Amino acid sequence: MSKLKKVLNKRNKKDPNAEMSFIDHIEELRWHIVRSLIAVMVGAIVLFINTDIVFDQIIMGPSKPGFITYKYMCKLADLIQVSSLCMQEINLDFQNTELSGQFMMSFSVSFMLGFIIAFPYIFWEFWRFVKPALTPKEIRSARGIVFWSSLLFFLGVLFAYYIIAPFTINFFANYTLSPVFKNIITMSNYYSTLSDLVLGVGIVFELPVIVYFLSRIGLLTPAVMRGKRSFAILIIFVVAAVITPPDVFSLFLVCIPMLLLYEVSINISARANKDYLKRNKD
Repeated sequence: MSKLKKVLNKRNKKDPNAEMSFIDHIEELRWHIVRSLIAVMVGAIVLFINTDIVFDQIIMGPSKPGFITYKYMCKLADLIQVSSLCMQEINLDFQNTELSGQFMMSFSVSFMLGFIIAFPYIFWEFWRFVKPALTPKEIRSARGIVFWSSLLFFLGVLFAYYIIAPFTINFFANYTLSPVFKNIITMSNYYSTLSDLVLGVGIVFELPVIVYFLSRIGLLTPAVMRGKRSFAILIIFVVAAVITPPDVFSLFLVCIPMLLLYEVSINISARANKDYLKRNKD
C-alpha cells in the first residue's frame, strides 16, 4: 500500500474501524494549520510589543561593529594568524523609502521571529497529522523526530545568524566600485537579505529529516546520494562562494558544515532505506 493511500485511510479516532474520508482529512489538516498559525501569532504578538528591543538588538545586530561574531573572529584571526578573518568595520547608512515602511517592517520581523520560535510546535502538529498513517515500528524508529528536527532547524538559524550573515553583510557593505559611490542601504533590502539567509539555512539544515522520510518510502537511496555527491559538492561551493568574502578560509568555513550535513544525510538514508527494503521483502 502506498504512503499516500495509508494517509488517506487513516483511522478515525472515535471509531477505529471507520476510515476517514478525504474531506475529513482536509478538515483535520486545516485544524493542524490553524493551531500552528495561532502559535506563530502568539509569538509574533509578544515580539511586536517589544519591537524596539528586538529590532535594535537582533535584526540590526550583524550590522554593528560590536557584534559578538566580529569580536571573536578578530581574536581567532590573531590566534591563528589569518588576518582575513578579522572583518572590516562596517560603515552602513540605512534609509526608509516608504511612508509605512517602518510600521510594516515591525510586522514582518515579528512574524518571522514568531515562526522561528514556534517551529517545534509547528513540526509537532505536522507529526501529529502524519503519525496515524505509520506502523508502530515506523513510529518507534522515528522516536524523537520533533526534537531532532527542531534542533537542526535552530542550529541552522544560529549558524546563519552568527556566521553566514555577518560575513555576507560585512563583505557587501564594504564592497565599492569606486570611492565616489556610497552604500546607502534600504531597510527592507537589509532585512530581506538577513531573513532569507536565516530561514533559508534553517530549512537547509532540515536535510537529514527530509532524507529520512524520503528514504523510508523508497524515493531516495544512499546510492543516489553518493552518485550525486560531486554535483552536490559543486552546488555547496558555488553557494558558499557567493555568500562569503573572496578568501579560501572563509569559503571553507561555510562549506564544511554543509558538507558534513550531506554526509550525515547519506548515513541516515542508508539506515532508513534498509528498513524500507526489509519491510517490502517481508
